[in-house]
Amino acid sequence: MGLTHQSTGKQVLNEMFNVQLESPDEVVIALAGNPNTGKSTVFNSLTGLNQHTGNWPGKTVTNAQGRYSHKDKKFVLVDLPGTYSLLANSVEEEVARDFICFGKPQATIVVTDATCLERNLILVLQILEITDRVVLCVNLMDEAKRKGIQVNLQALSKTLGIPVVGTNARDGVGLGELKDAIESVALGETVAKPIKLQYKKDIEELLQTVEEEVDKVVEGKINSRWVALQLLNGDHSIRQSLNTFLQEHIVDANGLETTLKRIEDLINGKNLQQQEIQDEIVASIVKLSEKVYGKIVLVENEKYNELDRKIDSVLTSRIFGIPIMITLLGVVFWLTIQGANYPSEALATLFFTIEGHLSNFFLNTQLPEWVHGILVLGVYRTLAWVVSVMLPPMAIFFPLFTLLEDLGYLPRVAFNLDNFFKKACAHGKQALTMCMGFGCNAAGIIACRIIDSPRERLIAIITNNFVPCNGRFPILISMALIFIGGAAAGITQSIVATMMVLGVIVLGVIMTLVTSKILSKTVLKGLPSSFTLELPPYRKPQIGRIIVRSILDRTLFVLGRAVMVAAPAGVIIWIMANIMIGDVSILDHGAALLDPFAQLIGMDGYIVMAFILGLPANEIVIPIIVMSYMSTGAMLELDSIEALRELLLTNGWTWLTVVSVMIFTLMHFPCGTTLLTIRRETQSKKWTFASFMIPTVAGIVVCFIVAQTVRLLGLV
Repeated sequence: MGLTHQSTGKQVLNEMFNVQLESPDEVVIALAGNPNTGKSTVFNSLTGLNQHTGNWPGKTVTNAQGRYSHKDKKFVLVDLPGTYSLLANSVEEEVARDFICFGKPQATIVVTDATCLERNLILVLQILEITDRVVLCVNLMDEAKRKGIQVNLQALSKTLGIPVVGTNARDGVGLGELKDAIESVALGETVAKPIKLQYKKDIEELLQTVEEEVDKVVEGKINSRWVALQLLNGDHSIRQSLNTFLQEHIVDANGLETTLKRIEDLINGKNLQQQEIQDEIVASIVKLSEKVYGKIVLVENEKYNELDRKIDSVLTSRIFGIPIMITLLGVVFWLTIQGANYPSEALATLFFTIEGHLSNFFLNTQLPEWVHGILVLGVYRTLAWVVSVMLPPMAIFFPLFTLLEDLGYLPRVAFNLDNFFKKACAHGKQALTMCMGFGCNAAGIIACRIIDSPRERLIAIITNNFVPCNGRFPILISMALIFIGGAAAGITQSIVATMMVLGVIVLGVIMTLVTSKILSKTVLKGLPSSFTLELPPYRKPQIGRIIVRSILDRTLFVLGRAVMVAAPAGVIIWIMANIMIGDVSILDHGAALLDPFAQLIGMDGYIVMAFILGLPANEIVIPIIVMSYMSTGAMLELDSIEALRELLLTNGWTWLTVVSVMIFTLMHFPCGTTLLTIRRETQSKKWTFASFMIPTVAGIVVCFIVAQTVRLLGLV
């Protein structure tokens, strides 16, 4: 048995890889490459905004696909996960390997970095073992020139036996030639004669024998030599992939099970160890890569990366690394706090001007008052506050965060925190997902896909809520400005408030590490896995691209989700504040019921009720508190910080209340958007519930200890 008609061609692309073609004439192209080679830039430059993202079927690895036209031909570009090899040591490597082998794209573009071509060639050589329909894109030629590195593209093309195109994708240089080469290879106009790897004699003899056995199974539909090589290499995942893409479990005499058993016998007959075969395969690839590199690259300046190393000696040092990281984070937060005030105020003014017109419209149409209350005072006002409070901080924070990412600083953050997460038995990449959580916890949860280990990915997901998102920053900032920074004025006040918010964030990082440690030693036991962390060269950021990426891909995406969950919340809040039981609203009844518990943790019933009702979006917590204290029946916010301060003091707030609110703001259940994201990413109600309960219980315990200690010492 072999490949069936249903499991080949376009059917495989659609069913197995979720690549949906708009017409049979579309040409499918795979885009592969190491991380930090500019692969995403090439993808974005070729496809523009004509792209969409999802997940590979059955995998939590992002699947990006885009389309472009060239010379009346339509191309579908599939962006494979960035990977260093195809040895299937990670989900990313497995996905890239399977698509190139079983998806059978008409051509594969391999993007490499001209400044570190020797390492990149390892992946190129591995892909050439699968297919000869390859176009090599040597990107970042401008950086190579600046660093005194000369790459002989013609010699490289002749040596590898495939088309080679030099590009500077950030500026669009060479992309026209790249499109021409892709078309020529995909349509069979260029006949490649790729270089082939040769192994030691005994390995080659064994490989040839295994290849003959494999060919009986796959019937020439895929590269038998490459499959045989993977089986010899001890790649057990290739067996599952073969069964999946053959769509039948092969159990006959010439089937896969028999082939695997014969391979074991052949290896034993050659007196070879599995590790010995693996080492020989890897060593052969590395040696050939070095040989090719030596022929085609001339380095005029051997100290071309000396400046980067000097900068790294400071930014990643044990003495200065963490302080500089905290300082940069503080600067980002200060700019966010300072910069968000004016646009937030302007948006609020705009939205409430519109609200006035909406109210007049409803009153003039003589609709029932409750319709006006639900739609305008409930839904519209909730959405107005969510947008006016969320949009400006995100529009500032995400570009700043993306700027650090584009500069190449975020991998240094992961490097600095790697040791701490290792001690917490968690994955070093969790540092990056934690940083994403500062902008939005939902985005941080999605970012956890970069962690291969399911156990460590779960730890990162569950603990991501310990870093405050932009929805919780307004509460933290308000508390800091009102009670802690109130003695100062102007820029000093914002600096003091920033320091307090930064202190809360440091507490959140500590809680992340502590909780990760507890989880890894209890319900999620296991050893931390290793990962390769490359420190990319520092690069000049592209401000325009940063703004577009951060606004479209992050800010508007997250804001859209927040709006979806905030609208129903407006209805619920209005109903609870306006429906009476006796002479008391449901909201007041709920607050009275929660008050004894709230007093134990340093707050009151209205505050706890506001946190509960703020489940859809944390931004509405403060307006709900104000509405409750003023008994207005609709959400509102006072005209000034001082007016809000007076209102809170009048209703019994002390410095302990402020501290408790800040702690609970940091440590309580995720918002509705984040919970929906956790449910989608984990596909588990159990872990979604755990993600809800763990930070909430931690917040209650910490608040209780603080409140009772302060009262016991008579400090309030």
